[in-house]
Formats: sequence, structure tokens, C-alpha cells
Amino acid sequence: MFPPPPLRIGDLVIDPAILQAPMAGFTNAAFREIVRGFGGAGLLATEMVNARGFVWLDENEAEHPDRLWGVAEESRPLAVQIWDNDPDTMAKVGRRLAGEYKVSVVDINFGCPVRQVTEKAHSGSYLLRDPMRMHAIISQLVVACAPTPVTAKIRLGCSPDNVNCNEIAKVVEEAGAAALTVHGRTAKDMFKGHADWDRISEIKSHLKNIPLIGNGDLDSAEKVVAAFQNYNVDGVMIARACLGRPWLFAQAAAALRGEPIPPEPTMLEQREVMLRHYQLVIGRFGEEKGTVLMRKYACCYAQGKHGARFFRSHVAKVSTSQQFHSVVDEFFPVVDNQDRATVSS
Repeated sequence: MFPPPPLRIGDLVIDPAILQAPMAGFTNAAFREIVRGFGGAGLLATEMVNARGFVWLDENEAEHPDRLWGVAEESRPLAVQIWDNDPDTMAKVGRRLAGEYKVSVVDINFGCPVRQVTEKAHSGSYLLRDPMRMHAIISQLVVACAPTPVTAKIRLGCSPDNVNCNEIAKVVEEAGAAALTVHGRTAKDMFKGHADWDRISEIKSHLKNIPLIGNGDLDSAEKVVAAFQNYNVDGVMIARACLGRPWLFAQAAAALRGEPIPPEPTMLEQREVMLRHYQLVIGRFGEEKGTVLMRKYACCYAQGKHGARFFRSHVAKVSTSQQFHSVVDEFFPVVDNQDRATVSS
């Protein structure tokens, strides 16, 4: 069916069926506000939240994690992703997110391949080798969060010689999750190579009722359309490609509707988006910390543009607002005469 119908996660309707991936260190409230301003994302998500750390902060009457910045006040629908390997801890945090924060979806991270999460904390994609523990985590969270839907995000497996996504998909559904998102790489692959969408598509036949969301390498509106046309998925999730192009969701949504794809913003417009993003970050964290945090975002906005390497080498050293604006004014790449004349004036 094309265009694809809205995605249903429990009683929640996601339209369009395009999700913004949770990404640690990036998808905070400032980034989400920028994405929301362009439109096109059916469901936004926070950075992944360490459940055990959340509980510790709560018990010690400290401020809740920065990764929950904005969650209580911002527009819905909104998903919060949490991780840990203890079912009781996860349930405790899920109950708070659903009850106090009133989030739209509680998502479980079973896909993070980073060593600090896997080998040190035995969480994230490490748990793909322990389906029974995954079942316990999901089932307890489902009870704790009800009626808020609980979803899970996984990878194809721990390594190319240990791909068990079909088995895990059955476990996820049997435990009561309302949707499954699959990144088309194994944990060992990290982000190398290409996402295997054929493997993602095969998982659909192992699910009875819950939707399947595909994730990996979606960096253009055309690829989003192709994912729905060529693979058996109910929704798609865009990750790294949106960090420097938050307008990608709007482009993809238009393409799915059969409308002309909106053009890339001009370099001047992109520069203004980045500066707006910067103001949101320093508004929360102050000039010093906010400027340091913004370095990585600025590098994303410059990615793939003429002069990007030179720009990154300079913006990576800024520590004040004046320095940041100076680097942007001097080095942010422009590509056509109209942009160049506007920036120069």
C-alpha cells in the first residue's frame, strides 16, 4: 500500500510513519525543537537514559538527568528510551516516565553496541544473547507502564556469525511490546558497512501483530520511499543522517505523500538553523558548557559541504559565544553567489 498508512503503536497513531532515532549525546530537547519546527517526524525520541542512574539521582534528590530536559513540557507524541539489565530497575523508571512525565512511548534499548554499555554494563546489544532476561525486562515494563506502550529496539544480533533477530523478535512480541525497531547491522558491525534491509524485512514474518520499524542508512527522502516500497516494514527510523539535516524528515514525509521533495535549505538558511540550535543549547546549559556541547552539532551541520574539514578544525576549539559566532561568520561554507553575497553583507 502506498503511501504507507499511519503506524500504530498500541493506541498511539504515528503519522507519518517516520521516527527520529534516539541518539546519545545528540537528540536532546534543543535538537528535537529544531526537528519539530521543520515537521515530518511522526515520533520524536530523547537520548537514551540510564535507568540505574535515574534511580540514583531520584533517591539522592538530585536533578533528573539532563537527557530528560524538556520532556515534561514539550509536545507529544514523544518517546523516551531507557537502558539497563535489571527488570525491577527498568520497571521503576518506566512507571515514573509513564505516570509522572506522561510520555507517549517507553522504548527499551537492546541495540547499543558501545563497549561502556555492553561489556561494562551488560546492557544494550549485550542482552541479545540473553532472550530470557530481555523477556523479563519487557514484560515487567509493560505492566509498570500500562497503558503507555512499551517498544524495543534491537540489532540483527551480536555478530555476523550470531544473527538471532528472528528469535528475538518473537521474544519481544510474546513479552508484550507494542512495536519492534531493528537496526540492520550487528553489534560487532557498529556503524560500518551497509544496513541489511533484507534481513530486517525477513523479521516481519516472525511477528504476529506488532509493527516492524526499519532503521539504518536512511539518508535521503528517496531511500525512505524505497524502504517502504521494497521491504516489509510498517515504519522507518532515521538516525545519523538527520543530525546535520533536521529538515530530512519533512523531505521524506513529502515524498511519501507523492509531493515534490522540498529542496535543501540554502547555506544561509542552514547557518541560521544552526545558530538557532546554538541559542537553545546555551539557553539551557549556559555559554561555556553550551558552546562546548554545540561543537559536535556544528560539525554535523557542516558535513559534506565545501570547506567542512577546515570549519571543523576551528569550531572544535571554541569555548565562548564570541568565538563560536566568529568561526561561523568566517568559515561556514557557502556554495552559491546569492548565499555568498548575503553572508558578506
